Amino acid sequence: MEADSTGANMAEKAEADVEMTENPFEPYIESLRQQVEDQDPVFLIGVIVALAVVIITCVFLKYFLTSKTVRTAVLLVGLCDSGKTLLFSRLLSGKFKRTQTSITDSSAPYKAKNDRGSTWTLIDLPGHDSLRSQYLEKFKLAARAIVFVVDSAIFQKEVRDVAEFLYVLLTDTVISRNAPALVVACNKQGSKINTNTLRVTRSAALSSQDGSVGGSLYLGKKGKDFEFSQLPMKVEFLECSARGSKGEDGNADIEGLENSLAKL
Repeated sequence: MEADSTGANMAEKAEADVEMTENPFEPYIESLRQQVEDQDPVFLIGVIVALAVVIITCVFLKYFLTSKTVRTAVLLVGLCDSGKTLLFSRLLSGKFKRTQTSITDSSAPYKAKNDRGSTWTLIDLPGHDSLRSQYLEKFKLAARAIVFVVDSAIFQKEVRDVAEFLYVLLTDTVISRNAPALVVACNKQGSKINTNTLRVTRSAALSSQDGSVGGSLYLGKKGKDFEFSQLPMKVEFLECSARGSKGEDGNADIEGLENSLAKL
């Protein structure tokens, strides 16, 4: 009889050991459940809300960081007939190409001349005043750099239009926030123009305005004369000639621009 009792106890112990082996966390889970049941419902709701906020914040941050736009575009902008399209061709192939006024954008991969092997998307935007705003709006978010092309041969005749377009660029909220590099390229050196003259003329044109346009940003610092050093982006002035000294048969003089793009 005693042997039977001993055998039964051993069997029960063996079953208990098996149950513990199958679910070793059962005692802890049960203890946690009991503690949760004993808590104030208001406290539990607060904990649940806090956890929900943490989870939503993590999801939002992950989405924001992974969906951030990578700026890889180099935009060629300027007035009509400033030489943007020929410059586009020269940068890509080095070859002279007869061009006509663009009514849409053109784009192609551009491999920068640097040791990093950087490749940007070079985009030529139409220069007509009825088109340039909509194409700038389309591509400005992707801009890593903006090359503002000025025809130096007729600059004096177009100084007001150049100033107004450049003003639109510099006071754009997206461009100001992203601060892409800005290169002002004086093209077609048939009539030499000092880049400092362009700088001074531009500043003079801007000084006649009140510093704000519609929903755009104030340009420069209030109460002070405008200087390019006040801008959030790096601004560079350089001379180039997409046509070159020998025209169709010669090479373009764009080494300075290529060096600037190599630094991006």
